Amino acid sequence: MFDIDGPRFVDAQGRHAILRGVNLGGDTKLPFGHDGRNPPRDFADHRDVSFVGRPFPLDQADEHLSRIKSWGFNVLRLLTTWEAVEHAGQGQYDEAYLDYLTAVCTKANDYGLAVFIDFHQDVWSRMSGGDGAPGWVFEAVGLNLAAFDAADAVHVMQQRYDYASSEHRQEDRYPMMSWPRNYQMPVNGVMWTAFFAGATLTPDWIVDGRNVQDFLQETYLGAMRAVAERLSDLPNVLGFDSLNEPALGWVGQKVSERRDGPDASNATPIWSGPLWTPLDCLKAARGLPVRLPVMKRTGIGKPEVIGETDLNPNGVSIWLNDGPDPFEVAGAWSLVDGVATVGDEDFFRIRDGRAIDHEHDFMAPFFARVAASIRSVRADWLLFGEMCPYLMIQGKTFPQPMPERTVNASHWYDVEILGTKRYDPDTPGNDRSQRYAFQLGFIRAMGLAMREGGAPTLIGEFGIPYDMNDGEAFERWAEGDHGADVWRAHSQALGAMYDTMDQLLLSSTQWNYSATNANDLRIGDGWNQEDLSIYSPDQTTSENDPASGSRALEGFSRPYVQRGQGVIASMAFDARSLRLTAVIEVDEAVAGVTEIFVPNWRYPDGVAVALSGVPADWIHDTVSQIVRVKASGAGSLKIELTAG
Repeated sequence: MFDIDGPRFVDAQGRHAILRGVNLGGDTKLPFGHDGRNPPRDFADHRDVSFVGRPFPLDQADEHLSRIKSWGFNVLRLLTTWEAVEHAGQGQYDEAYLDYLTAVCTKANDYGLAVFIDFHQDVWSRMSGGDGAPGWVFEAVGLNLAAFDAADAVHVMQQRYDYASSEHRQEDRYPMMSWPRNYQMPVNGVMWTAFFAGATLTPDWIVDGRNVQDFLQETYLGAMRAVAERLSDLPNVLGFDSLNEPALGWVGQKVSERRDGPDASNATPIWSGPLWTPLDCLKAARGLPVRLPVMKRTGIGKPEVIGETDLNPNGVSIWLNDGPDPFEVAGAWSLVDGVATVGDEDFFRIRDGRAIDHEHDFMAPFFARVAASIRSVRADWLLFGEMCPYLMIQGKTFPQPMPERTVNASHWYDVEILGTKRYDPDTPGNDRSQRYAFQLGFIRAMGLAMREGGAPTLIGEFGIPYDMNDGEAFERWAEGDHGADVWRAHSQALGAMYDTMDQLLLSSTQWNYSATNANDLRIGDGWNQEDLSIYSPDQTTSENDPASGSRALEGFSRPYVQRGQGVIASMAFDARSLRLTAVIEVDEAVAGVTEIFVPNWRYPDGVAVALSGVPADWIHDTVSQIVRVKASGAGSLKIELTAG
């Protein structure tokens, strides 16, 4: 369906293609029946869950996929998780779920939607505040997940939020956007360090006859291969994401140094809440009480200390049978007569006299391992590569060399909008285009530098929260205001993002489409009070309304060149005048015509198309919402599309 040619995506006819899609979907992170409406208070049932029905029951597939297609998308970043595939135990793949996932991809093919599979994770696992790995993995490496909350080793909504309260935002118990703080906490520190650096740092940590790093990576890739084998015959499956937003663990940090501001030695930012050092984490994990400073971040400035807190006061160990702690065994620290002592301050930073390079030492072999794994099933699959998103803050990029046929699938958000959930479209000087162009331009450059000749960039995630401004839009909608103005702030913010991606000719998959979304500050996408879904059943209107179920349709359903008869040289859309301008460098050797998606709801009276440069003709197919332009010679073709 699509392939790559240097820095561009191309279709089977050799046309330059722009992939514009959506992540499907945010609620897929959770087992069916475990979203915000029915939260578990513990994870005792972690082996007995099911993800069949995520992202939606099969009998709803036509409804959702036809809607996604009608809004102009042509690709899906389809979420799954390691837990969804292998929750029952090592090597016990959920065959019913694999059947279901295959059926969803087959349905997507019926609608002409390309798919790439994202093995998703956030802060490692549901049991450690996010999603991803199955619960039995903790037990396999020697951790007692039942003790995590009591030891203050994780910050999990299901165990910290008071679901009996009528207060939906509980900043004292589970602050908004607080799940990332888990990256600094003991469980995530242990698991990410083991996953990427176990063989280097803890060579004697053996699980199932292998070093812990090999055990974790090989088991993860086994689940990926189980999915790959089911999907290998589907023509619309483009490949696999390597791993969503991989974290660094403690790699790059000093054992006991407490950071109170930006630190180039480690990319993980300081979040509001307790400030952990690796030593604090190791002590708490071992069952020692710790006292930590509490930080508060306001805006993008330096975090401030606002107090102290005592954590794990009851001295609960998260190691099964109280250990041993592999990091203590390896010499990072020691516990003698209840006193913790640093053994090697640079344990996570320097090895054999050389500074550890996380990207070169750990990510490069991981990318190679993922590529080899999926291509052992189908040789032509693309690898959609991701690295820790915080590394981009430091100006770092992908390691060299990257595997052949790799796509730069990095993520990008307006961190201010995402973190504060606030945006005022009427604020003077609120033009963010220059900043967006700089940030997205840097990400595009990462793809161009990935290999000789460059690689395509597809922004794997970007988007906005729809519960912005304290859910003001939800209140207006509930009061009966169903006009586009309800979503003006959202549409303006999202439109600015697409304007920049048009300028840079970037492909993208917006975050996200959640079929079970609700206009409820507690629920949203069903996961950790996030609400970035462009769809909600609460926005449903009439059957014949193309906007039914959508949020901020004006922000994302817009005309764009999907395929060019040659190379797409430029593209820009002016939402006020409804004018799309594009330049195609026509190649006579390329079969097929230029195809432009034109949403009928924006152009109810049709379109007018002005062509200049090489001779060309056009037709407008309102059924498929496509304008087709056929050039009859090589050279530059300028297209101007306006309302008819």
